[in-house]
Amino acid sequence: MRYYPVNLDVRDKDCLVVGGGHVGERKVKTLIDCGARVFVVSLQATEYLRGLASRGVIVLKQREYRSADLNNKFLVIGATDDEEINQQISNDAARLRILCNIADRPGACSFVLPAIVRQGDLVIAISTSNKSPAIARRIRQELEKEFGPEYALLLNLMGAIRHKLMAEGKSPEANKHIFESLLDEGILDMIREKRIQDVDILLTEELGKGYAWNELMKTTEDER
Repeated sequence: MRYYPVNLDVRDKDCLVVGGGHVGERKVKTLIDCGARVFVVSLQATEYLRGLASRGVIVLKQREYRSADLNNKFLVIGATDDEEINQQISNDAARLRILCNIADRPGACSFVLPAIVRQGDLVIAISTSNKSPAIARRIRQELEKEFGPEYALLLNLMGAIRHKLMAEGKSPEANKHIFESLLDEGILDMIREKRIQDVDILLTEELGKGYAWNELMKTTEDER
């Protein structure tokens, strides 16, 4: 295995995307979803990126890339079709020890980006170590059929239960059997089929009073 799998926290970190085309746009969208402060440098930019800039969501500089653009950045993503610029970005990032990804150029990267299946806070990453993006894409499409929005709801519910147990001074690890029992009793199917009354009955049986769907899910909404 060549790459070390990791989930990277970019929230409130300054991240640079060089390239304002459709590839750069996709990279920007993901970084924004993850809470990064996004800077874009590109002579040309899509209408979507210009719109984000006009609303102050990103900082857009419509000019050529400069090495100084990397100053104080946490990571950089190169999304241009100019090999010379891509290599310069890679070299600059290596010199400054900044995380670097160059789209479709694994040899110029210090990290690569996997294909992603996402349902809320559930993130499934698929990597073929850049040997076959087509296979990664096919696997992602298959997983998207299997892991629907019910998994996002289930994860929010389990997180709320864990938080409540901790607030009551109970260790979730000590109650590991409860979480396993909820899954064994089919709580996922209940959520998928919108049988919330059955969910509440199961929660009461396993956890006692005070654990109800509406209250637990409201807690997760309040925390956002």
